Amino acid sequence: MIVQLDNEAVAREYVHVVYETVVKRNPYEYEFHQAVKEILESLIPVLSKHPKYMKFGVLERIVEPERLITFRVPWVDDQGITHVNRGFRVQFNSAIGPYKGGLRFHPSVNASIIKFLGFEQTFKNSLTGQPIGGGKGGSDFDPKGKSDNEIMRFTQSFMTELYKYMGQDTDVPAGDIGVGAREIGYMFGQYKRIRGAYEAGVLTGKGIIYGGSLGRTEATGYGCVYFVNEMLQSKGLSFEGSTVVVSGSGNVAIYSMQKAIQLGAKVVACSDSNGYIYDKNGICLDTIRRLKEVERERISEYVKEHPTATYHEGCNGIWSIPCEIALPSATQNEIDEDAARILVSNGVIAVGEGANMPSTLEAIDVFLKAGVLFGPAKAANAGGVAVSALEMSQNSMRYSWQFHEVDDKLHAIMKNIYKSAVQAAEEYGHPGNLVVGANIAGFTKVADAMIAQGVV
Repeated sequence: MIVQLDNEAVAREYVHVVYETVVKRNPYEYEFHQAVKEILESLIPVLSKHPKYMKFGVLERIVEPERLITFRVPWVDDQGITHVNRGFRVQFNSAIGPYKGGLRFHPSVNASIIKFLGFEQTFKNSLTGQPIGGGKGGSDFDPKGKSDNEIMRFTQSFMTELYKYMGQDTDVPAGDIGVGAREIGYMFGQYKRIRGAYEAGVLTGKGIIYGGSLGRTEATGYGCVYFVNEMLQSKGLSFEGSTVVVSGSGNVAIYSMQKAIQLGAKVVACSDSNGYIYDKNGICLDTIRRLKEVERERISEYVKEHPTATYHEGCNGIWSIPCEIALPSATQNEIDEDAARILVSNGVIAVGEGANMPSTLEAIDVFLKAGVLFGPAKAANAGGVAVSALEMSQNSMRYSWQFHEVDDKLHAIMKNIYKSAVQAAEEYGHPGNLVVGANIAGFTKVADAMIAQGVV
């Protein structure tokens, strides 16, 4: 027992030193610091039991991106005015496969956010059981209010630089916030134009008619609900008859709502960056899909067609709505400690993170201490990249699976992720803590591959 305590003390000190080095090397990158701290602290039981990870300096290497690319993106708007945005691509870890992760177009994008996303992606991709490494990218470009031609000119300029670092065996980007089928289409066209070759597997999230996968659009939302359903079933619960609140109104939110409704839940609220709607009778998903996917309107337009619904400015208030299940599917740190306490006091029983790191560390602590079933993003949010990897497989085979085949594979992957997280949490002394379990299960596979490949 004394030896075990000594090992734990050594591991804790090792984690502290590595984390402090990260903070010192990456000043003011608070999102990146948060992601690193959350993962490293949960690895202490692994490091205590397996000192080889300290001996081979795995943590020092795994927190440092293999490559961070920053570049200028000049483009001309419809009035002939030249604008310049900044582009990013972080190729974080390729120990188990080519870099894989989305591109985000949003004014908030900076090096810290891209690095936190790439770091998380490394472990998320590992959890899927597929041979894909971690990467992420994007730009501080804001697609809102831009014409199709402006979007096309920007994405073509963006790809003119990014293509140099991509390849179906090197780095395979996909979509994320602000990057949907339209943006992926324009970028794929520009990549093909520059390369002079049809490499379908170089981008995922493509249109079905030119190499995309059925089920990719639905994958992240469906996957999140599949994961939450596993948590619920472990306690003899289900979505049937439950009240659900979903933040966001993009792909993740829309298809989380769709699957939750299919499983018998009533979704009463969703949001966009301006505010949220509450419909006590249950959200009409057809209206939301038309407003967001076809007309590209703000969520506030919903109440014009549904007088029983109310619209509220600002996003944070959505978590004051009583619900049994919360699916934060908008952006990072949208649930803080206060919001978490309100959710708990209102009787929430399960939280599934559809977005990347939507809960602060303090909020997660509130949920875990209250006994709320909590599905962390790197597990619950992994459905999108899982189906992206399936799209890569189909592109390699020059073959296309039917929707039900993709959905069945997705369902199986999410079940396996849940099982892996549960088993790791139990093995390392934190039964029921899926945050610790997912971090450990994702880490060990990557870490063992890094050791096997030497110091590279």
